[in-house]
Amino acid sequence: MIYRTHADLGGRGGHGAVVPDPNERVFHADWEGRTHAIEVAMRFTGAWNVDMSRSARETLPDYARLPYYARWFEALQSLLIERGLIGQDEVAAGRMLHPALPMARLLRAEQVGAWAAQVRLSERPATSPSRFKVGEAVCTRSSQAGNHTRLPGYARGKIGCIEQIRGVHVFADTHAHGLGEQPQWLYSVVFDGRQLWGDEAPEGLSVAIDAWEPYLEPFA
Repeated sequence: MIYRTHADLGGRGGHGAVVPDPNERVFHADWEGRTHAIEVAMRFTGAWNVDMSRSARETLPDYARLPYYARWFEALQSLLIERGLIGQDEVAAGRMLHPALPMARLLRAEQVGAWAAQVRLSERPATSPSRFKVGEAVCTRSSQAGNHTRLPGYARGKIGCIEQIRGVHVFADTHAHGLGEQPQWLYSVVFDGRQLWGDEAPEGLSVAIDAWEPYLEPFA
């Protein structure tokens, strides 16, 4: 089965301008907040992790037409069905029809604050030295990944410079597919805008992305 992400839209035209709204509400309807809460609570149980959740959202066939939290809802439903936690008949009925399966752990109200802080911590201890140094020129992987990845399409096969070493972090590419955390060195890599988009980029534009070590090769 070919892995296809519908979320890798950076640098592509036809989507209109990004116009931030300083008064934008976090949730536009009650169901959005509930969807977010359920998804986070299910991660706490160990049923899936944050990268599995991202992978489920970006591979939705109707990703482009769905509003943001509708993607969360559809992906949540898909993950619950895949893991046998709800049935298709329950989805159709809109209610519980079968006894709930036991979970390894449950998120209690008093644990939410501590869990929300902990879940953002992806850094792990280093077990080997970093391959690259600040100021070193690197070239990103040119091939398209056949899995979830955090390397955007517009930055594949491009030459940049290591600006910062960010430590060792959970590797999203393996974490999303149940292959373990496999922590890797993470770097902030800066690219000249014209390296990414040619003469269409404004003069003096630079773009920084965070890139794991397996995305990078030395540039001689």
